Order: sequence, then C-alpha cells, then structure tokens
Amino acid sequence: MDDELNTRLKPLRERIDALDAQLIALLNQRASVALEVGEVKKHFNAPVFRPEREQQVIARLQDMSEGPLASEHISAIWREIMAASRALEKTIKAAYLGPIGTYSEQAMHEYFGQSIEGLPCPSIDEVFRSVEAGAAEFGVVPVENSTEGAVSRTLDLLLQTQLTIGGELALPIHHNLLTLNGGLTGVTRVCAHAQALAQCQRWLSTNAPHLERQAVSSNAEAARMAAEDPTVAAIAGDRAAIHYGLQVVNALIQDDPHNRTRFVMIGKQPSGPSGYDQTSLIVSVANEPGAMVKLLEPFSRHSVSMTRFESRPARVGTWEYYFYIDVEGHRDDPALSAALDELSEKAEFLKILGSYPRAR
Repeated sequence: MDDELNTRLKPLRERIDALDAQLIALLNQRASVALEVGEVKKHFNAPVFRPEREQQVIARLQDMSEGPLASEHISAIWREIMAASRALEKTIKAAYLGPIGTYSEQAMHEYFGQSIEGLPCPSIDEVFRSVEAGAAEFGVVPVENSTEGAVSRTLDLLLQTQLTIGGELALPIHHNLLTLNGGLTGVTRVCAHAQALAQCQRWLSTNAPHLERQAVSSNAEAARMAAEDPTVAAIAGDRAAIHYGLQVVNALIQDDPHNRTRFVMIGKQPSGPSGYDQTSLIVSVANEPGAMVKLLEPFSRHSVSMTRFESRPARVGTWEYYFYIDVEGHRDDPALSAALDELSEKAEFLKILGSYPRAR
C-alpha cells in the first residue's frame, strides 16, 4: 500500500517542487521590483503603505483567478507577499489594544500581514496617543461588534483626534473557554472583557452557571490570569491560548455563531480611491423639527448609499447628539463630493473621519 501510494505521489510532488522553484524565483524578482518602487517613493517622500493600492492588486488577482484557489486564499497569500515587500523597504509599526493575544492583535496581522511590528497598548486611548505621538505609524481599534454594537470609547476618541481612518477589517470572533489543564475542576471564576462575557452569556448560563464572571481589560489579560491561576478560566481566541499555554475546555462558545467585530486602522496619511471605498463622518444638527431629514437629503439627491448610522450624546447640552455615519464611496468621487458640500452647509458640525477601502 505504502509503495503504491509513494509511486503515485512521486511525480506529483516533483511537479510541485518544480513549481515551487519557479515561484520563489518570481517572488524574489517581485521583491526586487518592490525595492525599486521603494526608492522612487523615498525620492518623493511617499508613504510605504498604500492600502488602496494593495486592495486594487488583490481585487485584480481575484478577478483573474480561475480557481481552485478561493478569493479569501488569494487575499491571504498576497497580503503576506506585499507585507514582506513592505518590510524590505521599512519596518512599519502598528499600535493595538494589548496585551499579546487579543483580537486587536489578530486584526492587525490580518490587515497588515505578519511582517509588521506590533505595539501592544493597555487601552484604546493609548492606541490613539501612540499614533498621535509618532510611536507607531498606525493604530488598530475596534469600532463595533455585530452582537454588542458600537465601541463607545472608540467613537468618542474619533471625534477628538486629528488622525484619519485609512482602512477597515471585519474579523470573525471565535470565543473559546480556556484553562490551564483543559478542564473545569477547581475553577471558580471566568474572566474576559465585558463584551466577550456579554457575547457568551447564554452559553455560560447554560453550561457553567456556577462560575463567577469577572470583567477584565481584555481577553488576552484574562488568558494571562488563567495561565497563572488554576482557579481561573478565560474566554479568548486561539492566538491567546497558544501564547499563554492554555487548553481549550470548549470551543466556539459565542452565542452568535456569526459574531464579528469591525476594526478600523487609524493614522496620519489619507487613503486614495480604490474603486471600492467607504467614507466615515460625524455630524450634528440643530435641535429643531425636520433637521435630520434635511441632513440626509444630500445623500438621497446624489444617490449615495448610507451603510451605518449611529448616535452618541454630545455631552455639551440637553438632548444634543453627534451622528456617526458611513456612506459608500470616496470623498473624491464626484457624487459623494457634491453631497458632502451640501451637507457642510446644512450641518451644525461636520467632521470627515476618512475615506478608505471597504472590507470585502
């Protein structure tokens, strides 16, 4: 059996080896050209990372492909190829909500690739501060969850900052119950970020009602605690389990199997049009009848689709609000540009947070 198997596999493996040799030669040629691109960028002081360009490259290759590789496989492969090429030009640093093992760290790597230097921060505030101070070129912050809604602190900081949104990523959230030995004997409490506890509350009430629930700063912090204390269980992802040496008691315990968190990438450089873009903005209107209808009229008149509408108290008056709006298109697109010009005349306050490639 083994001899027959090896006989049939041998020519196929030889073909793969030959293709791999061609691929590595082509990848090195591509990297050499990327270095030339880097020299041109240095001459013009252009940014190393251009999210709209990378989005266009991946979309073009996905359209060209006839399979069997799926679109998400092509995206993952080329994201790493481009990340490696970027690293040859310059090491890019991104700040994220730490410690190591958080979903924010996972989102950072899925968006920028593995060839990026991460800067773990103790809070979302510190992520913003690190980018504003120049300690990192980019920041990765959660903005909303499909189950629990908006991340309020991120929305408040987006209002205050001079940074711009340059990209987004929708990350599937897979929560696992983790302990040191893979069981619950002797475990008395379960720790996680407050949102993770909320996202798993039905499972916990049904399967582990005896465990005290304790909210901590992040799921990775919960994993760190579980690694040091056998009476603690943590809710966290695979990355945290591996980093802290924990075992899975139960996998995928989130109440919503389609649970996702949307992250945005913040920085000082704006993104150019990619052809598949989104623009985020904050507006406020006078507290008078019909004000909201007037606010939204420019989008309807110029056929601009609105994909998100969120309100937050302005904290400066009675029953006054800021409205966080996402619309399709780039601010340089003629239709959206015209709508924004009209909106600026109608709104009491308007801040464009950024135009950037939409998550696919």
